[in-house]
Order: sequence, then C-alpha cells, then structure tokens
Amino acid sequence: MAGQNGGGNFGALIQGAGKQLLNQGGQALLNYGAQALGNIINEVFQKKEVEQKRFLPSIKNYKVLGETRPSSFGPATYQDFKDIRSRCLAEGRRFEDPEFPAVDRSLYYKESLDRPITWLRPGEISDNPQLFVEGYSRFDVQQGELGDCWLLAAVANLTLHRKLFFQVVPDDQSFDEDYAGVFHFRFWQYGRWVDVVIDDRLPTYRGKLVFLHSAEANEFWSALLEKAYAKLHGSYEALKGGSTCEAMEDFTGGVTEMYEMSELPPNFYTILLKAYERNSLMGCSIEPDPHILEAETPAGLIRGHAYSVTRVKYVDIETPGRAGKIPLLRLRNPWGNEAEWNGPWSDKSPEWRYIPESEKEELGLTFDDDGEFWMSFKDFVNHFSRVEICNLNPDSLDPEECPEGCTKKWEMSVFEGEWVRGVTAGGCRNFLETFWRNPQYTVTLSDPDEGDDENKCTIIVALMQKNRRSQRHQGLECLTIGFAVYRLPDYGHVPKPLDVNFFKYNASVGRSQAFINLREVSARFKFEPGSYVIVPSTFDPDEEGEFLLRVFSEKDNNMAENDEDIGMGDVDDRVKELAPDPEPADPVREFFTRLAGSDGEVDWQELKEILDYAMREELAMRHGAYDGGGGVAGGGPAPRTPLGPSGGPPQEQSCLEQILCALCTPICKELGVDLQQAQNQPEQVHLNQPQPYTNAQELQGQGFSKDVCRSMIAMLDKDGSGGLGFEEFKSLWIDLRNWRAVFRLYDVERRGAVPASHLRDALHSAGYTVNAHVLNVLAHRYGTTDGYIQFDDFIMCAVRLKTMIDTFNSRSSGGDYATFSLEEWLNRTVYS
Repeated sequence: MAGQNGGGNFGALIQGAGKQLLNQGGQALLNYGAQALGNIINEVFQKKEVEQKRFLPSIKNYKVLGETRPSSFGPATYQDFKDIRSRCLAEGRRFEDPEFPAVDRSLYYKESLDRPITWLRPGEISDNPQLFVEGYSRFDVQQGELGDCWLLAAVANLTLHRKLFFQVVPDDQSFDEDYAGVFHFRFWQYGRWVDVVIDDRLPTYRGKLVFLHSAEANEFWSALLEKAYAKLHGSYEALKGGSTCEAMEDFTGGVTEMYEMSELPPNFYTILLKAYERNSLMGCSIEPDPHILEAETPAGLIRGHAYSVTRVKYVDIETPGRAGKIPLLRLRNPWGNEAEWNGPWSDKSPEWRYIPESEKEELGLTFDDDGEFWMSFKDFVNHFSRVEICNLNPDSLDPEECPEGCTKKWEMSVFEGEWVRGVTAGGCRNFLETFWRNPQYTVTLSDPDEGDDENKCTIIVALMQKNRRSQRHQGLECLTIGFAVYRLPDYGHVPKPLDVNFFKYNASVGRSQAFINLREVSARFKFEPGSYVIVPSTFDPDEEGEFLLRVFSEKDNNMAENDEDIGMGDVDDRVKELAPDPEPADPVREFFTRLAGSDGEVDWQELKEILDYAMREELAMRHGAYDGGGGVAGGGPAPRTPLGPSGGPPQEQSCLEQILCALCTPICKELGVDLQQAQNQPEQVHLNQPQPYTNAQELQGQGFSKDVCRSMIAMLDKDGSGGLGFEEFKSLWIDLRNWRAVFRLYDVERRGAVPASHLRDALHSAGYTVNAHVLNVLAHRYGTTDGYIQFDDFIMCAVRLKTMIDTFNSRSSGGDYATFSLEEWLNRTVYS
C-alpha cells in the first residue's frame, strides 16, 4: 500500500514537473518570439557624432588641386605640373606657388609658432639637395615639431611598397634634371587621384627643417610630401592629430578598418595575419595622456603616438621543454630613434635565444636604435589601445614586388551613388516609409573563405561620402552616414528594389556600428554564402550627397544595383480610364491636312499653339492658378478659341478651332469645359497673334517651350523633315493624353506639380521602368529646388525618356550600341 501511494505520488510529481516544464518552455518560446518580432519591427539605428580633430580637405584648396569638373562655386583652377615646369624653365625662374604661398597662413590657421620661420629652398639648406639618397625607406621618415605622427606612420608604411610609393611620389622630378623649384604628388580623394603641385620652399628655423625630414640632411622627398599633404588640407597646422587610417587611405585608395583593443574579435590575430598577407597597411596607437603630450610609458612606448605595424608572423620557437610557433608583430616608431618597447621580444631581450638562427635570418633581425622592435601578440593587445588597417585594392600592388608569403589579394567591387532629396534620400531604417527609397546593392557570396571552419565568407563594407561642399570656408561638414545589410531569401520572389514591406518584416543581418559624421564608415562581417542587399543612407531623410560604396571579400563577390531594369512596360489601367481612346481619326485627318498646309506637316511653332491651348489648365496650375475645374483661379474663363473681328471666325482660324475641338473634346469634357459656349463669348483671344494677357495667360507665361516642342517633333520625326505628319501627330497625341492623365493622377497636392518622391511611380504608370541612378539624373534635370516636377518639365521628361529608349532599342538591334548599356546611353543623352 505504501508502495502504491509512493508510486502515485511519484507519478503526480512527474506529471506536475512536466506541466511546469511545458509551461515555462512555452512561455520562454513566446517571449523569444515576441522579442524577435519586436527586433524586426522596432529595429532602431543609433546616431553618433564625433568631434573632428582636424579639417578635412577644404573646398577652398580642394577645388584648386585638380578638380576639373564644374562646380557651384565657379570654375576650378587646375595646376599642371609639366606645363608649370616648362614655363619656369623657359623664363629662367623658380616656381612660387600662389595657391600655397610661403606665408604664415600656410603654416597655421589658429596657433602660431613660437619662433620666426624662414622659408628656404633645398638648395639653400644643403649643398647637394637630392629627392632620394640611396633610394627610399621607412627610415627616411623623421618627425619634426608638428604633431602629425599619424601621417608619418602611414608614410613609413608606404615606403614598403614600390608601386604604391611611386604612385604618390612620381619619379618624373628631381633636383638635377629640369629643376625649376616645382614638384608634384598624388593623393586619392573621394574615389579619384588628385595631383597636388607645390613649390619647394620649406619652413625652417636657423637653417634646419622644422617639420618632417629625412635622416640624411640632403634628402627631401619626405619633407616635400608633407608639404603637398598640408596644401591639400589648407595648412601645416591642419595636420595635427589625425587618423593613420585616413592618411593610408589617401595614399592608396584602400578601405580602412579600426579596432579597439577592448572590443577585439576572437580571431583578431588571424585578421592581422591575413591583412599582412594581402599587403594591407597597418598602424596602432595608445590612448594619450590628457595632461602630458606624448608621454612615455614604463615599457618605453609613447602615448598618443602612431606606430606602424611592418610584419605579422608566427615565428618558430624552440625551448628546452618544447618547440612550436609564437605569434609576433614587428612595429616601428616614426621617430626612428631609441624610443622603443623594452619588454619581452624587444631588442636584445633573452627571448631571442629560443629562436633558431635560420628564423632570425629570415626575419632580418637587427638590434639597432632605429625605432623598430618586435613584441608578442599578447603584449601588443595589452599595451596598445587601437589598431587601424588599410586594405588595398587588388590593382594597387605588383605581385613581383610583394614580400614572400604576401601575394594574396582582396576581391573588390565599387559603386558610386547619390542621395537626392525626395527621390533616393530616404534616411535610415528609423524612417521606415522612406528607407526603401535609398539606393540598394546586391552582393552575392558563393565561396567560403579558405580554411574557415564555419564555412563563412569575410566581407568588408565601406561607405564614403564624397565632395561635401556645404561649408566651403570652414572645411567640409560631413553628413551622418551608415549602412545596413539584409539577407535575401533563398527561395520565393522579392521585389526589386526591396519595398517598404520587406523592411517592415525583415531585420538586418549586419550594419555599421553607428551612423556617424565621418568621411567613411566601414565594418567587417562573416556571412554564410548567399545573396545580400546593402542599403547605404544618411541618418535623416532628404539629406543630399554623393557616396562611394566599396565591398572587399577574400573570394569573389558579385555586386550589382538591386533595382529595376530600364525599359518599357504596360501603361497603368487608371491612366487608360482617365485617357480613353481618341475620337475616330477620319475628321481629324481632314482638319490636320488643312492646318498643315501644302507640306502636310506641322512644325514646332504650330505644335506649340495646339499644345498651349490643349494643356492650358496644367500650364496655369504650374503657377498656382488652377481652381480645380475648367477655368482659372479667380473665376475667369479659360482661354478662348480664336474669333474674327466681326464675331465670325475666318477660314484659317476656323480650321484651327475645329481641329482643336476634335482633338481636345475628350479632355475638355473631363474638365467640364463647353467649347461652344467659349466660342460665343465676346472676348477675342488669338493663339497666333500677340494679345493682352488674361489671368491664365499671365500665369502660364510662354506655355510650352521651344525645346519641349522640338523634342516632341524629334521623338517622332522619322524622316528628319523637322515636322510631324498626321500619323506621327496622332501617335504623339495619344502619348500626351496618357502623360497628362499620369500627371493628374500623381499631382496629389493639386498644385500643378508632381512631388519628386512620386516620380518613380508616375513613370511606372506611364509605362517606363527606371533605376535609382537614372531617377536621380531625371530629378536633377527636370525637378525644382523644392522637390517637384512641373507639368511641362514632366512632359519633357517623358518625351526624352521615350525617345532615348526607342532610339537605343532600334540602334542596338542593329549592333550600333553593343558596347554599352541602356543606362549608359541614357546618362550620355539625358542632359543633351
């Protein structure tokens, strides 16, 4: 009995525990589901602002340094090195740069130096000045009194790669041959290389260089390079306190990453090793002491100072107990002196006894007071605060010049884009209703990384904003930018571009750490093979700017715009309802023939008369005069058809009146305009003669422009006669009726203009598909500054779009345009 009770109690206990477990498990599952759903729907992006430690290249100087395309700040001044040198040699003089003169404002913008500065040419400093003495090396970079060790660390890294070095320091100049006191250097700025021309007057004190200099007293390449970089940024003082990443990027065009030692990924040494194998430039630094400038730590390292990482290697080690490999790094202090690390693996430390001689020889080990030293990865992480890596693009290096074991390359994809207000400037995911309007890019990753245990793909995404010009007198003010990455489903259909519903129910799988006001933001991810969409954006909507999006991966990545193909589609059914089929053509042909005259065609002026009358309501609405009915605001009647002096129309005018009636009756019926009643009014308004302005005429100005009318004729003028025959005119009229119906459908504010945010939808309804790039071009060309497309501009946009697509299709079928796409063809012709 007791056993039975015990068994019953045990069973009840098991049953109760099971229920409790089920309840807790179910509740946990519900909580997880709710949390996941909340993350998807309420995904919030964070905004972060940084205090700029120094100016970005100022527009005042940047436009002088090779910017040849027109800008809103007037024509750019371009300095051509070879032309300047030739002119100086012919005139027997030394070049003096008017854009960066030898005066105090080239030295500083706020803090003056505490000693008098004399600008001297190298020939006045040394008896035998040379650009290079016994070649170039990282030991040629010695810091002066300027706090630009971040720049020096990048320059030291640059010397390790011959192709990179001579891309920045061209070898077509010297102090011996064709010397004219002029030199030039090249820097990568916002997606292109800029040639910076300088004279060779350098700041000195008591005959010695004040800033960057070489260990050799008569070697000047490093000092001249620093001057060119100072000119790019406006002054020498502007180089104080910067980021090694930025300088390395400007020297290479690479993509930079920054890591904080407090937040390192677990595979960080592998990241460093793979970066070294791909010849990436690396720098590191220690958090500065707020009270002491460049204070020295007990371990011999300098706070707030930038070091170069010049080697990453697993080194063979043999101790009495065992043999193996140890992760080491070689670093260099740009001071190039005895200020070195004094801990384990420093110069002459006892640890080197356990390294085989063959390994020491392979490492090129030296123990000079040259600022270069080794340390273990563990000590590196413990003593430094951050690491900066500049990953080079695959074309930057010559494989034959790479060190042994450093022949791997990144795979890179690049796209240039733009955020245009009201069109493609949708802001971040916080603004769900507009976020989808941002440019979108698809990246397909097929092959996992070599040796990756998780079979995942490494990808580095870098978003850089270009040509910020809003503060031309105070340097460039950066937008707050960032990006998000979304995984595309492996099955099923998703729209192109992804729409608001996709982002409403799908969370990002990766994103920039924060939206921040830096020139560039970047992040490294490890994704499973598949297709992903990257959405670059500003933090807030309607912020305009240009950008450069770059993607680096270890294996191939296939990157493309995630957008519609450009072409023709079906006209919206709603448009067909608003613009029914035209009246039978027979009476129209008779009237058209009488109006066209003996040549059987209407020219642009006759077409203008017809269109100005037929589309008078939309033209009046452009100026705010539409009253929503058939007349004009203020109660005035719509413009009349022409009447003769005696009240009866002459024969020619009667013909025009009749053809307008035949063509415009469906539209006028829609508007509620009675043409017969309009004819009986005593007021005379002639379409083909100058008349005093009525209210509507004053508002509509000149009506359709000559360019619009000529473009319409060009669109359909197959024989090149400069006019339209009847069949061509009828085809044009059908298109115009459709476009007018589309315009009315999307003039949601009833102001005689379509918001630019509806331009893509409006073109869809008209039967055209365009991508974000073409949409931006059309918005720039035909939009107003406040983000609207007026009626005649909308008609012009539709005319040009149809003409270009038709022309491309007809000629590409014959092989004329086999070398470029429809988008390239549109870009070439839409502004013409």
